[in-house]
Amino acid sequence: MNKYQLLTVVGFLAISLTFHSCKKDEDPAPEDFIANNDTFKDFSSWTLGGEFQGADPSLGGAHGGNDSTVTRSVYFKNNVVPISGLYPQGAVIVKYSTNTAGNLNEYTAMVKRGNNFNPTGNDWEYFMLAGDGQIATDSDGNEMRGSNLMNGMCIGCHTKASTSDYIFTQR
Repeated sequence: MNKYQLLTVVGFLAISLTFHSCKKDEDPAPEDFIANNDTFKDFSSWTLGGEFQGADPSLGGAHGGNDSTVTRSVYFKNNVVPISGLYPQGAVIVKYSTNTAGNLNEYTAMVKRGNNFNPTGNDWEYFMLAGDGQIATDSDGNEMRGSNLMNGMCIGCHTKASTSDYIFTQR
């Protein structure tokens, strides 16, 4: 091989490597959407997706479901709507339940986390919130989220809405 041919081969390899290294990777799966206290800030100014009054036997005792004086307000962050029946990763929903007797003042939330966080529940994570939108803590100081709520309490009921992406209030 003469000098000219060798330079041509080396040049061709250099160009090939340059183009190969610039090749765009396949779109990786998006990272988990992990909610923090800022996620729920000012939730009462979000889109009101529904306001429901009175007892709702399908809820049992959750969210004041057995209380005829209860009002449940459901808020959707960024006016999120399902696409082909499924909410996108990063969807945030807050429910505020109260009653006229004043003994119910409950803030709960759901966040579509993604990446097989909760594969049997379509990747939703559940939360209890304080009135200011901060993630509530239990008596030991643990955040009331995720597995602290999912095993039985939240997922048990929301499984009934599995055909509507685990959401009772579809938009």
